[in-house]
Amino acid sequence: MDAVDRAIIDILQQEGRLSNQDLADRVGLTPAPCLRRVRRLEAEGVITGYAAQVNPESIGKGFEVMIHAELSAKDAGRVEEFEARVAAMEEVAELRRMYGIPDYFIRVRVADSAAFEHWLTTQLLVDRAIARVDSRITMKVIKRLA
Repeated sequence: MDAVDRAIIDILQQEGRLSNQDLADRVGLTPAPCLRRVRRLEAEGVITGYAAQVNPESIGKGFEVMIHAELSAKDAGRVEEFEARVAAMEEVAELRRMYGIPDYFIRVRVADSAAFEHWLTTQLLVDRAIARVDSRITMKVIKRLA
C-alpha cells in the first residue's frame, strides 16, 4: 500500500459517495487507474463496504448509552449464547468482547431514557449470564469516526 492508496482510503472514509472522477482528481490520477486501485482495495478487503451515515435522532435512536457488562459464567457455551443474543438486538449498535474487565462493551441506541430502562430491564438484565452492568450516558458527542 502506497501513499496514493492511503489518500484514496482517507478521502473515501470522509466522502464515500464521491465520484471516481472527483476521487481521481483529488489523488492526482486519471479515472481508470484510480478505479483499478479502488477495486483492488475492495478485493483485498481493505475497503469493506460503503454506508450512509444517518442522524440517530431522526430515526428515534438519539439516546446513546455505553454499557460495561460482566458475565457471571464464562464457559464457551454461555459466552456464545450471550454474544449471539445481544448482537441480534436491534438496539445494540456495537458489541465488543474486551480483554480484562469489563467482559463486554455494549453501545445501545434508543429513543430516550424510558426506552433504555425498558430495554435494560426486559432484554439485557434477564440474561442469567449477566453478573454486573455499568451504564454510561453520553452527554455530548465531540468526535465520531465513520
